Amino acid sequence: MLDLLTTLDAWLVAPLTDYAFMRRALVGGLALSLAAPPLGVFLMLRGMSLVGDAMAHAVLPGVALGFVLAGFSLPAMSLGGLVAGLLVAGLAGSVSRMTGHREDSAMASFYLISLALGVMLVSLRGSSVDLTHVLFGSILAIDDTALWLIASVASATLLVMALIFRVLVVECLDPLFLRGQGIRGGLVHGVFLGLMVLNLTAGFQTLGTLMAVGLMMLPATTARFWSQRLEGLIGLAILIAMVSSTGGLLVSYHLGLPSGPCIILVAGIAYLASALCGHHGSLLARLRRRATPLETDENTCTP
Repeated sequence: MLDLLTTLDAWLVAPLTDYAFMRRALVGGLALSLAAPPLGVFLMLRGMSLVGDAMAHAVLPGVALGFVLAGFSLPAMSLGGLVAGLLVAGLAGSVSRMTGHREDSAMASFYLISLALGVMLVSLRGSSVDLTHVLFGSILAIDDTALWLIASVASATLLVMALIFRVLVVECLDPLFLRGQGIRGGLVHGVFLGLMVLNLTAGFQTLGTLMAVGLMMLPATTARFWSQRLEGLIGLAILIAMVSSTGGLLVSYHLGLPSGPCIILVAGIAYLASALCGHHGSLLARLRRRATPLETDENTCTP
């Protein structure tokens, strides 16, 4: 028994407590796991899951411009990413209103433009290593400044979400009722997009611009297989994100693999397992529901 406890400590606890860089990575991952998944739940309920991915790429030109002007300066890159994300969100909304095209199609167009522009800007100043750092992040390299940024964004996100929670729920379910109450849905939508951009900007340092949306969407879509209530979705999404962050860090430490992809892959494994065995809408649940009428008929016919 003592040997088992020692082994578990060596595999699960010691890596996270013995090294400062692992502690900082864990704190950063857990802070992102608190704020990002609730946004992912609302994106999923609003049918905007792919908009999150588009916005993750939209911050890239601003991050790249901050890198070109100031090098690996977190304040400059974060400010640039925030401005670029908000600008793309505003442009996509404006194009949608002026042309009548769907907002998601306009967002997809700006996302492709942003991705190409961001890669070109980084290539002008840096090497392939610099480009890899911007695109995929390095959670093990975050410092105290990055931690303060992530913690501040997470705290602000949770506070604003608490203030507009009811309005967000009503806007998801019945936007016409919200408009009838004299509340501007566009303002709520803008605040929501702003929170999303803030979290993607905070997440690029840890997971990179390409995968920052992973910790936002994968836990949310995974939770959908286990709960049909909003509070259940949010709670499960946060829990799944925290387990994915912790598990991904441990896997990367023991196997010598990149931490960001490991975190997203652990969340991806949770999604695939839930799609197969989850309580609602999974393959197993559908097979069980199909088998239930057959069993009822057989029981009815039995003398």
